[in-house]
Amino acid sequence: MNWSALEALLSGVNKYSTVFGRVWLSMVFVFRVMVFVVAAQRVWGDESKDFVCNTAQPGCNNVCYDHIFPISHIRLWALQLIFVTCPSLMVVGHVKYREKKDMKYTASHKGAHLYANPGKKRGGLWWTYLVSLIFKAGFDAGFLYILYHIYHGYDMPRLSKCSLEPCPNTVDCYISRPSEKKIFTLFMVVSSAVCIFMCICEMVYLICKRIQKLVRRKTEADRRMFVEHHEMSPLAAPRSEFRSKTSIRVDPTVSIQNLSNIKAEEKQPKEK
Repeated sequence: MNWSALEALLSGVNKYSTVFGRVWLSMVFVFRVMVFVVAAQRVWGDESKDFVCNTAQPGCNNVCYDHIFPISHIRLWALQLIFVTCPSLMVVGHVKYREKKDMKYTASHKGAHLYANPGKKRGGLWWTYLVSLIFKAGFDAGFLYILYHIYHGYDMPRLSKCSLEPCPNTVDCYISRPSEKKIFTLFMVVSSAVCIFMCICEMVYLICKRIQKLVRRKTEADRRMFVEHHEMSPLAAPRSEFRSKTSIRVDPTVSIQNLSNIKAEEKQPKEK
C-alpha cells in the first residue's frame, strides 16, 4: 500500500484544519502510519508461520489459527487507517467545489468573487467539517470495539485452547512473541483513543466558536435595535417640536426698526 500518496493527498487538509485537526493528522501519520509501516508489519509477519499446536493432525493448525485470528491485526489496522482518513477528503472535495464555483462566478460577473475565502469554515463547509469529525471519531471507536469483540480484549495470550475439528481433542496452541504483539496492540489502541479525544476536542471547539459568533451577532443586533428605538421614542418628539416652533417664530432678518413700524401701524386703526 502506498501510504506516501495518501499522506500527500491529506496534507492539504492542514490548510483548512484547526489546531486540533493538525495535531490529529500528525498523530495519525507519525504514531500510527509510521509505526504500522515500519514496525507492526514485521512483528505480525510470522504469525501464521510460527503458529504451533501440540498435535500432528493435518488441518488442525489451520483451523485453530483461523479460530484464534479471524482477521489479522495488520489487515484490520490497515482498514481502520483507510476509513479514518477518508472523511478528511470530504472537506478537500467541498473546498475544491467552492473554488470551481467561485471561478465560474468570477468569469460571469466581471471579476467579482462569490467567496472571499473558499476554505473558510462557514455555511455548508462548517457542517461538512463537523460531519467529517464525527465520522473519524466514529470509525476509530467502531474499530476499537471490533478488535475488542473479536479477540475478547486487547491482551495477547501465550497459550490458547482449541478443540475444533479435525483436532482429535483439546490442543494447546502457541503464537510467537506474544509480549511484543501485545505491546504494539496496546500502542495502536492508545493512539486511536488519543485521536478520538482530539476529534471530540475539535468538535467542542468548533461548536463553542459558532455559538460565540451567534451570541455576538445577537448582542449587536439587540444593541442596534435599542439605539433605533431610543432615537424614535415619544420623549424626543416634544423637544423637536419645540425647536421647530421656536425656529418658526423667530425671524433673524427682522430688525428693531421694522418691528416698531409694525407696532405703530397696528395702533393707528385703533385710534381712528
